[in-house]
Amino acid sequence: MTTAISKLRTGHVGLNVTDLERSLAFYRDALDFQVLGEGKEEDRRYAFLGRDGELVLTLWQQADSAFAPAAAGLHHLAFSAGAIEEVRAYEERLRVLGVDFAHEGVVAHGEGAASGGIFFHDPDGTRLEISVPTGAEDAPAPTAGAPTCGFF
Repeated sequence: MTTAISKLRTGHVGLNVTDLERSLAFYRDALDFQVLGEGKEEDRRYAFLGRDGELVLTLWQQADSAFAPAAAGLHHLAFSAGAIEEVRAYEERLRVLGVDFAHEGVVAHGEGAASGGIFFHDPDGTRLEISVPTGAEDAPAPTAGAPTCGFF
């Protein structure tokens, strides 16, 4: 049997959170996501987030503790920006909101890389990234010999 195979791409990402209201405020205010739908039943709370009607992220209130970097599963969640100026604008917004950063400012993805961005944490400690493929040529690489988005 011959079946046509298309190229798969990420549809959306689901994150477990400890406090849906707190996480909703973060992803809405810090990253400009819109609530596309929401489940408000006790013990079954969730929110669908996106932009322009397209689902990007689902938050599920079913975690009982913060993100655990050493556990199997999600390592980090990366968002792509259109230009380095957009990354810097998000950095400024996140700093005003008091968000915890993994590195100081824009960093390169590796030594000599043109790609790079900012790395920070959501309210449950999930590591997030906003990056661009070019524009970070002059930014430092915080970890010698390893990808910036790799080990933490």
